[in-house]
Amino acid sequence: WKRNQKVSPSFPIRKPADMTWRPQYRSSKFRHVFGKPATKENCYDGVPITRSVHDNHFCAVNPKFIAVITECAGGGAFLVISLHHTGKVDPLHPRVSGHKGNVLDVKWNPFDDYCIASCSEDTTVKIWDIPKHGVLKNITVPRKELQGHSRRVGLIEWHPTANNVLFSTAYDYKIMMWNLDCPEQVIKNPVKTISVHSDVVLSMSFNTDGSLLATSCKDKKTRVIDPHTGSLLQEANCKSHKASKVLFLGNLKMLLSTGTSRWNHRQIALWDQDDLSVSLLEVDLDGSSGVLFPFYDPDTHMLYIAGKGDGNIRYYEISSEKPYLQFLTEYRSHLPQKGMGIMPKRGLDVSACEVFRFYKLVTIKSLIEPISMIVPRRSESYQEDIYPMTAGNKPAMTADEWFRGINKDPVLMSLKPGCKLSEPYPVLKPKEPLGALEPKCYQSPQGQTEVMVIQERMKTDEPKPLNDLKAHDKSRSGVSNGCEPLACTPPKTENELLQMFYRQQDEIRRLRDLLSQRDVRIKQLELEIKNVRNSQGSS
Repeated sequence: WKRNQKVSPSFPIRKPADMTWRPQYRSSKFRHVFGKPATKENCYDGVPITRSVHDNHFCAVNPKFIAVITECAGGGAFLVISLHHTGKVDPLHPRVSGHKGNVLDVKWNPFDDYCIASCSEDTTVKIWDIPKHGVLKNITVPRKELQGHSRRVGLIEWHPTANNVLFSTAYDYKIMMWNLDCPEQVIKNPVKTISVHSDVVLSMSFNTDGSLLATSCKDKKTRVIDPHTGSLLQEANCKSHKASKVLFLGNLKMLLSTGTSRWNHRQIALWDQDDLSVSLLEVDLDGSSGVLFPFYDPDTHMLYIAGKGDGNIRYYEISSEKPYLQFLTEYRSHLPQKGMGIMPKRGLDVSACEVFRFYKLVTIKSLIEPISMIVPRRSESYQEDIYPMTAGNKPAMTADEWFRGINKDPVLMSLKPGCKLSEPYPVLKPKEPLGALEPKCYQSPQGQTEVMVIQERMKTDEPKPLNDLKAHDKSRSGVSNGCEPLACTPPKTENELLQMFYRQQDEIRRLRDLLSQRDVRIKQLELEIKNVRNSQGSS
């Protein structure tokens, strides 16, 4: 062959640069993300999950509690279980049971872990206060009751940045806005009503600052609405895609919808939020019939797709440029899911590189199974590249500010352990005026005043006793899975004892980090004092 190649010009010699057969790999931090189901001891067993056929999540989670809609005779009810009370759930566990009809949706207040809203077939929306120690007896009296819809209320959503602003939609085809800051216990008139839909609203989603509201409707149309005025901004009526759920993709200025294609294949579609005339991308998944629930993490740009009645969860990475959607892999299980709850980012276990957590409702086993999505990393230290600043549990504005037409981005927080404990500036006492320290800095001699100020800062930055650090550490959010180690019930099994031991080890490690940070701070301040004195002596 070589001899023929030399004498015949019909066999050109290929240079290595011309070879294009090598596979092209895409660099991604999340290419190897995997789903890790909780052990049986860490699941919630014996939960009478509702048999409702509505296409809702039926479950809501925050770092303190998990709420799940249950089957109940003679009205509607839901369970509120403390997050760390895993294992077998008492069949006689107290419930929140103030509705006269079946409960269709529950949502935790994003800025108050002890406040939850529920809506029902009895046409009302109710706001409940949950005791800090959990539900120990049946709760039947709500904090507020919202009466305005004429038919059953199927969906509720809290505003993402404004405090105490709630949206509800019902089978009267209306979306109502409620201001919960008013003193009345029974509110009969919403602040505003949006009436641009001709059929039942199937889903609602806000963009990052809550200035836009996207909806999907049973009339097969996707709409983008200005929630301040209630005016319709965009409307999509795509014959090749029938949307059932819609989702804003953070700050990418894109929408994602899940639904079915013209040939009844389950499908996901991407849209430009400023132009819904044609989709950017349509991807067929399979021929099953269950509704697809989309979940998006704006911090990692990961999209999770979970089908009702499926056992698997597909996940993708989304970018603002073509090809937009990159399939990663899927989590597989033989247990079908009835609904899904998701943990807010501040409740994840950052020490295990957990970037998302589902709470899967398995009706056939009366089971709630946590599933953690984990980025495999060798290091046990905090991974800043996968945990950017994220939306916290502090509102950016009041309800009155938002209803006056103001929009604000969410208040961000860091998930780094101990980050909220360190204060770069001293906290002044309430009796001391704000500018009390400022005149001292300009008195003479300058060196003495600077030394005095630094010594004051050293007093405020003094290492706290161990008990104070523990108490302060309990108040921080977004470090572990929301469990308070010192407030847990005594361990009953060997597995619980091991879990308690690991939590205490993590706590000791955090406290050591705090003490080391304080020591470094003290050394810095002592060095500043030394420099000031040296400069004063030389002058």
